[in-house]
Amino acid sequence: MGLDELMDILQTGDQEIVQRALLEFNKEYAQCFFFNAEERERRKKIGELVVKFLERDLQPSCQLASLEAIRILSRDKHALAPFARRETMRTLARLAGIEQREERGPREVLDVDVASEALKCLCNTVYNSPAAQEVAGEIRLVEGLAERLKLCNDGGGTAGRGARFFELRLTFLLTALRLDVRRQLARELHGAALLTDALEAALGLRWLDVYEVATVRHGPALQREETERAMEVLKILFNLTFDTSRRQVDEEDAALYRHLAAILRHCLLTDTDSKERTQEFHGHTVNLLVNLPLMCLDVLLAPKVEPGSAEYMGLNMDTVEVLLDFMDKRLDRGLKLRETLTPVLNLLTESSRFHRETRKFLRARVLPPLRDVKNRPEVGEALRNKLVRLMTHINTDVKHCAAEFLFVLCKENVSRFIKYTGYGNAAGLLAARGLLGGGKGEGKYSEDEDSDTEEYKEAKHNINPVTGRVEAKLPNPMDGMTDEQKEHEAMKLVSMFDKLSREQIIQPMGVVCDGKLTPLDETVQQMAEQISLHSDSDLDLD
Repeated sequence: MGLDELMDILQTGDQEIVQRALLEFNKEYAQCFFFNAEERERRKKIGELVVKFLERDLQPSCQLASLEAIRILSRDKHALAPFARRETMRTLARLAGIEQREERGPREVLDVDVASEALKCLCNTVYNSPAAQEVAGEIRLVEGLAERLKLCNDGGGTAGRGARFFELRLTFLLTALRLDVRRQLARELHGAALLTDALEAALGLRWLDVYEVATVRHGPALQREETERAMEVLKILFNLTFDTSRRQVDEEDAALYRHLAAILRHCLLTDTDSKERTQEFHGHTVNLLVNLPLMCLDVLLAPKVEPGSAEYMGLNMDTVEVLLDFMDKRLDRGLKLRETLTPVLNLLTESSRFHRETRKFLRARVLPPLRDVKNRPEVGEALRNKLVRLMTHINTDVKHCAAEFLFVLCKENVSRFIKYTGYGNAAGLLAARGLLGGGKGEGKYSEDEDSDTEEYKEAKHNINPVTGRVEAKLPNPMDGMTDEQKEHEAMKLVSMFDKLSREQIIQPMGVVCDGKLTPLDETVQQMAEQISLHSDSDLDLD
């Protein structure tokens, strides 16, 4: 059907004819995501006519056809003006059952399909239009969404699972795109508690104790619909708790976050209907765990040790083992490491710094007693080798996170860190911390224990500290040189550094007495002057 023909039919106003025309349009354009720019003005006009038609008293089937047309048209971010207006947004919110009302009382019974389609339209419009995002804040859509969420948590919701999912999706978009909406949901509407209850309902949990969920590892897989809903809730909770780990929380909030951490432990130990979706599900879980206060993560180790559990020092390490396996899989994939790997690295690093048992368990898995002294630390497929390779990654965040994790596992001991990674790989982190001259970090750890293997002790004196492996000794290139030749080579080196510095190709750096790096501009000049004076004095003596 042509757009001009559809406009003519929309203007006739006959409900049945319009419905048939819209159904034909929807079928023809159902898979269309890219529209011809020349037709944009006509699509805007069609959008205005469909919105005007939707405001009439229509049958649900006719409403559904109109909403499907709006959903298709709203994919074009350049033709959103008719749908981003306050009146249209209110109409869509009313049909979705989330319109903010002044009076309290039962809402009208919703048609599930109509509500789902209206929510899809709102999601498209809010995602693609900054103007719609602003209107959504003004008409307080989040309050209607919170009301719907509370109703569903209490078991009183009438909308189907599809509508619930898109209610969550719209909530996620609003909290991701509007800081004021995020704060309103978090503070005024107690969003963290609401969403925690929603996550618990989506997963169908059974509690054994205050902070312990009945979890069967490798039990029945979570079905796709429940997984999708749970992931939307996890994403919203991530938005709401984004600054939680950086501020003090009171006892009430701490109890809520411990309750949430117990649910997240269940999420980590639960599989979904596919490996890819399980990885995604666990990824959102890890992202949220990073936001929670460290003191609330003790519940991850609280459950009793059961047959088949990973046990260390009397504690249940199932969660830490899953996180370690999750990190290993992300390392093997090697894709978008900054987004996919750094959250789990940060989580394991901070947990190791805060919980002694977690650190010791991870060190036993990641940095076992060193026996291979013939290969470089970055060579191999063990976890240590993979992480050491990341210490020279092109992305600064990835490089720093990997180095920080290994440094904490070494109890921030410089000599031990160099032992496992090699001085060349460790130099970046040590320079940033002012530890190139040795010493220890600021962390508080127990006394070091001797963990050197016999293989390491025998080879220790022959290990090159820069590469971290045993290497054959190379001949000294200066053997056989006269003093004049050595002086000439030294002057060449100084001149090269001076040229690079003057042309701003590099900025030579040196290590001062406190172990920190400092520019070598003045030092190079002083060295050149001293060598020149020394050379002149020799000439005078001759």
